[in-house]
Amino acid sequence: MNAEKTYSVDEAQKKLENYCAYQERCHKEVRFKLREMRMIPHVIDTILVHLIQHNYLNEERFAKAYVRGKFRIKKWGKVRLIRELKFRDISKYSMDVALKEIDLEDYYNTLDELVNKRIEQVTEKNRYKKKKKVADYLLYRGWESHLIYEKLNEYL
Repeated sequence: MNAEKTYSVDEAQKKLENYCAYQERCHKEVRFKLREMRMIPHVIDTILVHLIQHNYLNEERFAKAYVRGKFRIKKWGKVRLIRELKFRDISKYSMDVALKEIDLEDYYNTLDELVNKRIEQVTEKNRYKKKKKVADYLLYRGWESHLIYEKLNEYL
């Protein structure tokens, strides 16, 4: 018989301190992890308060790191970033602060780079179909439609 491991409050707290120290986490991830560990709601709240008070858990810091990473590595646009942060129950305030992490010049240069790269990759001969394929790709990545079409009209 395989009994699920049970944790004391102290063990769970230590485990979650390590979990949060390893990389930035959002409250939703931590709450989910504690539920997986079969902790009761009162204990979950107690541990969350401890993690926040001891700065293991910080929503604003998480949002900033998340936005910087996804923009720099995956080249996501603001629409996708906002959608993903909302999914993680990040507050409007933290989202706004995090989005300010992106330098506007970098943002436009990245879009420019992505548009050029995608135009070269798409082999479609019909100009309108090509434009649509490039636009769909960028919309999926969360770039604002008005910016995409401005760039596409510049290049195609």
